[in-house]
Amino acid sequence: MAEASNIPDEAEVRARWGGFAWTDGNQRKANEVLGRYPKGREQSASLPLLDLAQRQVGEETHTQGWLPVPVIEFVARQIGVPYMRVFEVATFYTMFNLAPVGRYHVQVCGTTPCLLAGSDDVLAACRNHGLAKGRTTADGLFTLTEVECLGACANAPMVQINDDNYEDLDYDRTTAVLEALTRGERLQPGSTTGRRDSCPAGGPTTLREMVDANHDYRAAWGEVAVPAAVTLDKAGG
Repeated sequence: MAEASNIPDEAEVRARWGGFAWTDGNQRKANEVLGRYPKGREQSASLPLLDLAQRQVGEETHTQGWLPVPVIEFVARQIGVPYMRVFEVATFYTMFNLAPVGRYHVQVCGTTPCLLAGSDDVLAACRNHGLAKGRTTADGLFTLTEVECLGACANAPMVQINDDNYEDLDYDRTTAVLEALTRGERLQPGSTTGRRDSCPAGGPTTLREMVDANHDYRAAWGEVAVPAAVTLDKAGG
């Protein structure tokens, strides 16, 4: 399912990213992350620092961001571990991009619940909008990837675009999402049918008072009898 990464020439990558360093704001964030772990356990910061680095690259390139090798090397130096220890984290998690991506990284879930619910229609809408799996559009706007389960099975089919999920999709709703992003519009993440979270299509059918705030049902349900504690006498009888 995964597509091969189209990584630029190494000399080009090192020329562009060899001098990577935190911005002032991200340096403060990195210090905060490192402060969470005791001395000698800095390797535990690999994942949050890689995420921070990818986001900084994204800000500098006006894309979702990716992790050039010099940037991964920088993170390894920050936590004082061999490069390979950080590289293995970057290659394990699909949240990290090892090649440049577009402004919007469209990740279509193709696992069984989404497939049965119509993810083929979602991919068809992407293709008809000019997206191709494993490729970035010529205008640099979209990169399309088919991925494994993204954990929104109750609202299948769905896509993750950068940090946001768009759920309950079909061909037309997927097209509408892509067209809105092309126009530069900001969309409301979540269900595209208007339902809240993963509630039934007509809205919640039970515990409705809990939709907007915590609610104490004990008065309506009556006092709940608490069984008396069972005690043993001194003889153990």
